[in-house]
Formats: sequence, structure tokens, C-alpha cells
Amino acid sequence: MNTTQPILELTRGRVVEAVHFGSIAIVDSKGKLLHSCGDPDMVAFLRSSAKPFQAIPFIERGGAEHFNFTQKELAISCASHETAQIHLDTVKAMQEKIGIHEDDLQCGAHMPGDSAMLRMVIQQGVTPTPNFNNCSGKHTAMLAHAKMRGLPLENYLDPSHPIQQDILAVLSEMCGIEKEKIELGIDGCSAPNFAIPLANAALGMARLCDPRGLSETRATACKKITSAMTTHPEMVGNYGEFDCELMTVGAGKIVTKRGAEGFQIVGLMPGVYGDNGVGIAFKVTDGDASRLNDELVSSARVRPAVALEILSQLKALDEAQLRSLSGFGPKKQLKNHRGLVTGESHPVFDLFS
Repeated sequence: MNTTQPILELTRGRVVEAVHFGSIAIVDSKGKLLHSCGDPDMVAFLRSSAKPFQAIPFIERGGAEHFNFTQKELAISCASHETAQIHLDTVKAMQEKIGIHEDDLQCGAHMPGDSAMLRMVIQQGVTPTPNFNNCSGKHTAMLAHAKMRGLPLENYLDPSHPIQQDILAVLSEMCGIEKEKIELGIDGCSAPNFAIPLANAALGMARLCDPRGLSETRATACKKITSAMTTHPEMVGNYGEFDCELMTVGAGKIVTKRGAEGFQIVGLMPGVYGDNGVGIAFKVTDGDASRLNDELVSSARVRPAVALEILSQLKALDEAQLRSLSGFGPKKQLKNHRGLVTGESHPVFDLFS
């Protein structure tokens, strides 16, 4: 039985001061485990990394066409947006098309992640509303799905609701795991969430990027989702946020979606690493809590660096692409509040075949 492994360490001077542990699974769209580190069968909640899969049933049923959703609106349906003004405007436009109000969302509200919006909220004493929730695009799409089918809106998050049952079935099919083996929990936004082995999550991402062999309807939905996410990555996260910047640099060949508590999935289109699509799923055991700097910009310490190290070892990014993302890692100097270099953070794992 494999266990988690050290994946990133931080030094102060010549001493290792902190170590983060985790597990990694890399699987192609045929289901072959290509590489791993730690335990590729580690069961973990996908958290927001599940959002592209949660959008599939709505897209398969023609939801985007029914409500005339743009690619930006489809992208934000798969997003953990930062509540920049562009995100609030996009979610509101979706709700106007659907004929619902943000009060219909059952995701709750929280402070924005976008630094400019956060300053405005604090300075003007604004009380965040449900659209501020970074899952408001997903919830708006779920309500659209329910309304399109004439299903009740008031219990759209109930696991027994038809749209949640459809999502569970799609996740099961995409990730190659029986529904009965998927552990269910309640996400931070109150929607059902799913815990599955990393290798299954990676398989789902590989199939999302390479849906050959799936039904025509499923394949079309997958292509619409990945196209929307890579065309408008600023809607999936925000300008300057890792998911957005990686997909921008990837130029349509890399899809990525972060999740809470140290979860991340990355998908490579066919041709980036072999002839098949490839999915990468990893979990940082300690949860990789985000940190807010003096400019009110939030960032994760571990996931971006680990993702870049994986892509570097796979040679899925060239030197120019890696340089453009070097602010995220893989290796970073650590500085104190005076700007003095105190140490560095760097990945400490090798992928095994």
C-alpha cells in the first residue's frame, strides 16, 4: 500500500523548516496509469475541481443553446471565480437570461478574492450577496438546468434531486467508478461533492480532454466545456490566478481546475504528452491553505509549484512557458517583510512510471 510522499519543502538558511506531503496520479484517456507519486488510489474530495464534470449534464441537454449562454458564461459555470466585476456582471447576465434572481442561489456569500473588489467591499461597507460566492456560476447553471426541465428550484442541491443524480451518474461514467463507491459530502457552497481515488479523477480529466470513444453527445459537451475554459480562463479564476495563467500559457492544450483543501486536476490535450489525452490529479495532504499578502492578493503555496513541476517533468511545457509562469514556481525564493531572502520553496518528488 503506497502512502503520501514529501512533495514540497521550504528551507530557512540551510535547514529544511517545513515539508508538505501529498499524492499524484497521472492517467491517460485509455485508463492507463502513466506515472504516480505517493498513493495514486488515495481517496480525496474533488471539491471545486469537480465543476467541469458538474456542468456536463446541463450542456448535454442543450442548456447552453436553450439560454443562449456565451462561452464566458459557460466558463464561469465551471469556475471558482474571484468576484471581480467581470464575474459579477457575467453571473448577473446569466440569471437575467434564465429568469432567476441571486436570492435563488443556496451557496451562501463570502468576501471576494479579487483584491480591487475586496478593497471596495471593506471601504464602502458592502455586504456580500450570493453572487459574490466563487461558486455562483456553478449554482446559476444548476438552477438553469432545473428550470429548463421544469424541475423544482427550491431543493436543487438535494442529492436526490434529478440534476444532482445526473451529475453523480456523469461523474461515475467519466471517472470509471461505480456510483455506489463514490463518497458524498457537502461542499463549502452547500452542493453535493464527491470523494474518489486520485487515479479515477485523473481518468475523468483525461476523458474530458480526449472524449474519443464517448458518445457523440458526451464528446460534444466535453469539447464545449474545455473550449470555454481555455478561451476564457479569466472566468474560471481571475487574471493573475494560477489556473487562469496556466491555461493562457497552454494556449488551448492545457485545462486545469483547482479545488479546496489542496486538490488540483490538470488535463493535457492529445499530442501534448503522447497521442492520448492525459489527466493529472493530486492532493496536498495538509490542505494547502491560501495566504493573503500585503496587496490583498491570495495565493497557494504548494499546488501551483507542484503542478508546474509535474508538467516540467513530463516536458509538457517548454522553457519559455515555464519562464512566463516562474512567479508560481516550481522553485521560489522566500523573502521576509524587509525583502531579505530567507530561504526557498522547491518540489522534492520524482514521478514514477
